[in-house]
Amino acid sequence: MSELILGIESSCDETSVAIVKDGQTILSNIVASQIKSHKRFGGVVPEVASRHHVEQITLCIDEALQEAQIDKKDLTAVAVTYGPGLVGALLIGVQAAKAFAWANHLPLIPVNHIAGHIYAARFEEELQFPLLALVVSGGHTELVYMKEDASYKIIGETRDDAAGEAYDKVGRVLNLSYPSGKEIDQLAHLGKDNYHFPRAMLQEDNFDFSFSGLKSAFINLVHNAQQRQETLSQEDLAASFQASVVEVLVKKTIHAAKAYPVKQLVLAGGVAANQGLRETMKQKVAEQLPHSTLIIPSLRLCGDNAAMIAAAGQTEFNKHNLADLSLNACPGLSF
Repeated sequence: MSELILGIESSCDETSVAIVKDGQTILSNIVASQIKSHKRFGGVVPEVASRHHVEQITLCIDEALQEAQIDKKDLTAVAVTYGPGLVGALLIGVQAAKAFAWANHLPLIPVNHIAGHIYAARFEEELQFPLLALVVSGGHTELVYMKEDASYKIIGETRDDAAGEAYDKVGRVLNLSYPSGKEIDQLAHLGKDNYHFPRAMLQEDNFDFSFSGLKSAFINLVHNAQQRQETLSQEDLAASFQASVVEVLVKKTIHAAKAYPVKQLVLAGGVAANQGLRETMKQKVAEQLPHSTLIIPSLRLCGDNAAMIAAAGQTEFNKHNLADLSLNACPGLSF
C-alpha cells in the first residue's frame, strides 16, 4: 500500500505544503514565496516572514490536498521542518502540522531542514549509499556523509559566512536586488576572473570552508575603487567572486569524496541552482570521480519546498522516528 506523506516547510521565507507518494512521486508541491515582501528590506525580516506564514499556511494545505486529489483520510502521516531556521517561522509550520496531525489522527514526523535538501535528490533517482552531500543554501554550507538512509555525519562546514550569505552581501555591494544569487550568476557568465579573489582553506587538510575573507576582499576592492573614483566591471567582479566560491566548493567536495569513497554525490540547497556551480561540479566529478554518480535536484527543488520535507519524512517514518504533540521549533538544530 502506498504511503502518502503531507509535508510542511516554513523555516524561512517560503510557506510550502506538498503531498508525496512513497517518498519519490510528487503529487502536489505548493510554494508561497515572500520575496516581494522582503525585497525592499534587502533581506528576510523574521517578523514579516512569520506573519506571512500565518496568512498562507492553511491555504497552502487546502491547495496541496486539492491539487493532489487526495482526501485527508488517505494520508499516512504529516512531516514538518522543525529546524534549523527562523524560530518564529518554524513555529508556524510546527503548530500547523501538530494541529493537522491531531485533528486527523495522523503520525507526526519531525524533519531536519538540511536533510530535506539532501532528499530532494531522491526525485531525480534512487539514493545509493554511502553518499556524500554538499548542502549550500542561504545559511548553510556543509559536507554531509551518509552511510545509510537517515544517517548523517557532518565532515565539513563553514567556519563563518555560508556561501549563500556571501552572495547576498556581495549583491548588496553591487546594488543588486534581493535575492541576488541568480543575478550574480548571470553577470558572472558575462565576465572574466580578472580580480583573482582569495581561495580560502584550499591547502588545509580538512573539509571546512570559509567565505568571510572573500567577502572582505570583495568589499575592500570595491570601496577602494570608489574612493579613487575608478569604475570596475560588474561582470568581472561577479565572475571573479563566483570563480572563487565555485573553486573552493568543488575542490573541497572532490577532496572529501576521495577520502570517503562514495557511490553518489549530491549537490543540494538553494545555491545548487547556480549554473556556474552546477556546470563545474558536473565537469570535475566526471573527470576525477569516474566511479561516483552526481545527482543535482531540478531547479524548482533546490530552494525551500515541502516536497523535499515529505521525502525525508518518509525515510524517518520507516525508521519509526516520530514526534508527539510536545514537538517544538529548534532554530539551531544540527545533525
